[in-house]
Amino acid sequence: MRLAEGLGLVRGARPLLGTFLRPRAAVGAAAAAAAAPAPARARSQALVYAQHGEPARVLQLKDLERAELGHSGVHVKMLAAPINPADINMIQGTWRTDAVFSEESLVKLPRDIPLLCAATLSVNPCTAYRMLADFETLVPGDSIIQNAANSGVGQAVIQIAAALGIKTINVIRDRPNLQEVVDRLTSLGADHVITEEMLRKPEMKDLFKKVPKPRLALNCVGGKSTTEMLRHIQQKGTMVTYGGMAKQPVTVPVSAFIFKDVKLRGFWMTQWKKDQPQNKDRLTGMILTLCDLIRKGQLTGPACTQVPLKDYRIAVEASMKSFISSKQVLTM
Repeated sequence: MRLAEGLGLVRGARPLLGTFLRPRAAVGAAAAAAAAPAPARARSQALVYAQHGEPARVLQLKDLERAELGHSGVHVKMLAAPINPADINMIQGTWRTDAVFSEESLVKLPRDIPLLCAATLSVNPCTAYRMLADFETLVPGDSIIQNAANSGVGQAVIQIAAALGIKTINVIRDRPNLQEVVDRLTSLGADHVITEEMLRKPEMKDLFKKVPKPRLALNCVGGKSTTEMLRHIQQKGTMVTYGGMAKQPVTVPVSAFIFKDVKLRGFWMTQWKKDQPQNKDRLTGMILTLCDLIRKGQLTGPACTQVPLKDYRIAVEASMKSFISSKQVLTM
């Protein structure tokens, strides 16, 4: 099976439970309309930044003029938007109450998708789906290994893999509430949850008596975690890097290339969307597949903490703390 800037998501006839307004032809007395003063352009609130730095310090909540609709614009009202690690790393400042998009850049979501699932759908579950589908041809009974398994992407990988009959080996950092996190991931469908320290122990041989060695490794950390994880993938297996939470380089032993012929790849959901400008059906098909999993109860949104937009500093600071398993979601 071959399983986001670019295309945005709107739900039902309304974007994420809001409304969208299409431009309409003027009716009535044309002369009177022409003589009337131009109305003030509508405004929206947005988090923006003028310089790079600590997010809580450089981000500002400002009123901005909304772009004109034009001939094919769609006015989208935002209800919720997650804070993703990529947002923190790049300080994109993409959180805003509403905006105007071209109609062709939007994908309509079914109305019955819960708000938090809809708000987090276009990044984490889509990233998980594409990585499971695009790099190795996995079949039921195969296994994959991933670090940062308690992240938003990690939780989506666990659930989508379980729905496909693929076993998951999930690596997390040791922490005070370790058993709580293990129980949470197990409830989502994780087959095995281990710490980074366990990756280096001889007992890993016993694990691979229960589950085949993984054909695919998903790396969001870097550093030693990645090197150790790479040791356990199959001959000619693939490791996909989609993040670098440790802010350390990916170090690969020469032996992994010579004797195991491993493949190292990278993935960024934003780039994938940019590469599909004439293939909107592919994105729409993926979104609808994920929505179907949500309806069946096989895919849920990550654990979330909802924070009003005006309290964005609290949310940004919380998202940067260690051992945070709850995704911060700004509500408008």
